[in-house]
Amino acid sequence: MARRDDLVVIECAHNGVHSKRDAAQLPTTPDEIAADMIRCLDAGASICHAHDQITRDTTPAELEQIVAGTYRKVLAAHPDALLYPATTFSESLRERWSHHAGLARDGLIKTGFVDPGSTNLGVLDEGGVPAPTEFVYAHSYADIRWWFEECERLRLAPNMSIFEPGFLQAALAYERAGRLPAGAYARFYFGGGEYLTARPGPFSFGMPPLLPCLGAYLAMLEGSDLPWFVAVLAGDVVKSGMARAALEVGGHVRVGLEDAAGARDCSNAELVEEVVELAHEVGRRVATPAETAKLFGFPRA
Repeated sequence: MARRDDLVVIECAHNGVHSKRDAAQLPTTPDEIAADMIRCLDAGASICHAHDQITRDTTPAELEQIVAGTYRKVLAAHPDALLYPATTFSESLRERWSHHAGLARDGLIKTGFVDPGSTNLGVLDEGGVPAPTEFVYAHSYADIRWWFEECERLRLAPNMSIFEPGFLQAALAYERAGRLPAGAYARFYFGGGEYLTARPGPFSFGMPPLLPCLGAYLAMLEGSDLPWFVAVLAGDVVKSGMARAALEVGGHVRVGLEDAAGARDCSNAELVEEVVELAHEVGRRVATPAETAKLFGFPRA
């Protein structure tokens, strides 16, 4: 398992696909997102991620323009902030991710998301079984190789969403082969719901927020230097105990209304402050964005 460092990194996911119906303090417009990111960076976050209001017809070029306007406002207040965008609805991965090139060229991002695997992203229906959607979140091994090569070309650190153990298997294979791009880190997503019980949450994929499930990921990391985060979808990463468990053994924490909307009635900054306080209790210091980039080895640090 990766060694523990005294520094702890906080990532904030500001909104996801939610609206203010799901959380009154959720930022949705570019101005709201920029202001919310600044508040969270002031509170102790190093990494910020947001989804922008787009339609199925929004092109990557249009999204790039929206994101660039937001990030310039944030970086004017926090020049070292680590920001990364979401994506469009384009069918091709190469098209969906193409806006990262311009954002990297203009020095607005140092990291980009990479989801190194496939899964049935979905929820349970009212009867408690997986809803009959036809969507499969699919990335072939060819896609994953292209993704990592593109991160290398753009000098972007891949931040990897680990929805299932197979996603981590792929990432670790690249690490063992010496082909994982510099600055990579993993984010373990656990499905929310009842805390630390065997009862199912609202999702039909991934592992629940149980300490043995975190233990399984940590066992897979034996011998790895990959930094990692915990996140609880449709739940509470602090109340579930996952945040404290991660902090005690060297992990980092993702919070935000993207994950907690519906489970919490608060602001993103309050969620960040909660983890800052917890980190102090555990005896770890919260990293600044510049310290985070150096700690993880971001090429653009």
